[in-house]
Amino acid sequence: MASSRSQVRVVIVEDHVLFAESLELALTVEGYDVRRLSVPTEPTSVSGLVSAIVRLHPRIVLLDFDLGRFGDGVRLIEPLATVGTDVVVVTAATDEARWGQALRHGARTVLSKSQPLNDILATVRRINQGLSVLDVRDREKLIRVWHQRRHELTELQTKIDQLTARESQVLGHLMRGRTVHEIASTSVVSEATVRTQVKAILAKLEVSSQIAAVGLAHRLGWKSPVT
Repeated sequence: MASSRSQVRVVIVEDHVLFAESLELALTVEGYDVRRLSVPTEPTSVSGLVSAIVRLHPRIVLLDFDLGRFGDGVRLIEPLATVGTDVVVVTAATDEARWGQALRHGARTVLSKSQPLNDILATVRRINQGLSVLDVRDREKLIRVWHQRRHELTELQTKIDQLTARESQVLGHLMRGRTVHEIASTSVVSEATVRTQVKAILAKLEVSSQIAAVGLAHRLGWKSPVT
């Protein structure tokens, strides 16, 4: 049985103030008990933010992925789902792997901010009515995309781990757009030496160009030792 809307507390965790206010107004007009949680402007722990949300006793949490200084909101999903909260991610992100990650961690569904506001309201209504909000096949597809991405990144990490300390430094220089000549001047070595190191990097990463090597490093989120 659906609860009276006035008994359904919806907590909005969103650092985009105008979007959060729009959600708050629309849900309030629909009759829900709405709370909007201010996202910390300074880095804070996951447990601290989860505790702040749980103290509001939400039935439903509308959560963004990108929470400013706090970082990735996906870290909040599993602990909130574990205590029985229905988490709905509302995001501008279009990466299906991120959507799949959210579902794998316990989100009921993921909605795009580009969708009509009525879609979000309809999702809240269906959760209150105990209805499904995401087709099983769509859920499984998105989770498969996430698993595939994890596998690819694990393989890439293995390749990058093969780089020597010097090769890692050279890759870091390449990520900053520096040429072989500039790297050689900075490191006080010959250009031939740097070219040999670049060739070794390409071979270990199994790519054919410096641009591809830099792209893979960025995709992994690899942190260069070069400052």
